[in-house]
Amino acid sequence: MTEWLVRRFVKDSGNTGDAAVRTAYGQFAGIVCIVCNIALCIAKGAIGALAGSVSIVADAVNNLSDAASNIVSLLGFKLASRPADPEHPYGHGRYEYLAGLVVAALVLAIGINLVGSSVERILDPAPVEFSGALVAVLALSIAVKLWMAAFNRTLGKRIGSETLQATAVDSRNDVISTAAVLASAVVSQATGIQLDGAAGAAVGAFIVWSGIGLVRDTVNPLLGQAPSPELVEHIRTKIMGYPGVLGTHDLMVHDYGPGRQFASAHVEMAAEADPIESHDLIDNIEQDFKNDDRLIVTLHYDPIVTDDPAVVDMRGWIDQAVKIIDPRITIHDLRCVPGPTHTNVIFDCVRPADLPMGADELRRRVSRIVRDHYPRTIPKITVDESYVSSEQ
Repeated sequence: MTEWLVRRFVKDSGNTGDAAVRTAYGQFAGIVCIVCNIALCIAKGAIGALAGSVSIVADAVNNLSDAASNIVSLLGFKLASRPADPEHPYGHGRYEYLAGLVVAALVLAIGINLVGSSVERILDPAPVEFSGALVAVLALSIAVKLWMAAFNRTLGKRIGSETLQATAVDSRNDVISTAAVLASAVVSQATGIQLDGAAGAAVGAFIVWSGIGLVRDTVNPLLGQAPSPELVEHIRTKIMGYPGVLGTHDLMVHDYGPGRQFASAHVEMAAEADPIESHDLIDNIEQDFKNDDRLIVTLHYDPIVTDDPAVVDMRGWIDQAVKIIDPRITIHDLRCVPGPTHTNVIFDCVRPADLPMGADELRRRVSRIVRDHYPRTIPKITVDESYVSSEQ
């Protein structure tokens, strides 16, 4: 059903890399969820009021809040689609992250409110009027919410949207909460034990826990989280796939919203090669990223001496030797400046973000390793911080 709806209501649905298509996905998902949540709110609110059930009424209010969240998501996609302007040269894509954060905060608030109202019912229990209509409405709600969770998860993965993923989690929470309400109503009817308040409190606690996780997930992109290992590996592999490229380092990825990522990196090429040809190759790599990946990449040319065997051997030895400290440590931009009494060995050393030792200690350790092997050298080391995932 999801695929049929997408093909019918999202124009050019296969072109998810296009910003307009992505916005259409988000707006379509928002409208579908608003309609479903309002219908469920009306049905459950009426049944809950007639049955005198605080947990069913709370579940209905939860659906109303979900509809409000969907409106926020809809607004977020609309604002995120606005083009760049002089005040926001990288566009407005982070509005979508802000919308996801609002949805997460609403989920958290709903959970806290549900716990409070359920505790009141535990302290002051009241019988719940059981009926076939109550069971039918709650069962229908579970079925609809299961579909909505799958619907939002599918669309969220397809367009890489944290907002739709958060909405999918919220729908899943609704399935659990409604199932708990239904189970408590059935058990209460069968045993006479009033579980309405306890069920509501348990569901509320679960929603609070889920809301905390959603807040964390939606805050990370706003704070500038590291790019995914998959994206890092893709960029590195693509750069290294061009003839003449000897290495790449200092990769940085800046995220200004889904589909609005910018990257920069250094590319090592032979210093002896024609600089015009090297520059042309770098231009081609940048253009290929733009055409193939919709990724704006800026590359810096690092000339590397390749016709001096002593320098080549030293670079290779040091690059392997520093891995004694940590296998993830790398060096780059090594060059030698010989003098009458010693040789300055100048290079950069990349420190993984989670390395226990600080930059100064790392510099001392690497310097000692180099001087022990090359006594007539003075290492001049610049410690670079890694701006990509520590798995790399």
